[in-house]
Amino acid sequence: MGMMSEFKAFAMKGNVVDMAVGIIIGAAFGKIVSSFVGDVIMPPLGIIIGGVDFSDLAVTLKAATESTAAVTLNYGKFIQTVFDFTIVAFAIFMAIKAMNSLKKKEEEKPAAPPAPSKEEVLLTEIRDLLKQKA
Repeated sequence: MGMMSEFKAFAMKGNVVDMAVGIIIGAAFGKIVSSFVGDVIMPPLGIIIGGVDFSDLAVTLKAATESTAAVTLNYGKFIQTVFDFTIVAFAIFMAIKAMNSLKKKEEEKPAAPPAPSKEEVLLTEIRDLLKQKA
């Protein structure tokens, strides 16, 4: 029973739950970025570079025979994956940069002056009363 209670305490810690939420959101964000790269960025880029599809680039190491498939080095898929990673990293960088700039703007806003203390309010009232009598 001791091990189960330790695991329950570990699993319910705030950091573990926050990490799990971050991983789930990250996976969903990864799908969005993958769709953005594959469906929005790559078609115009393909037109610009002459319709080259990186994923089709490969070198045949051993030709196919009747009984075996060809052995290929698919370097195009690697290039595509690196390109996808670069776009994902840039998208995350821009999102974090935007969040940091918003956070910085919030910090730069001048804080409202603190309300005067009770003593200051009383002293101000006394001063105003003395001015009226004079």
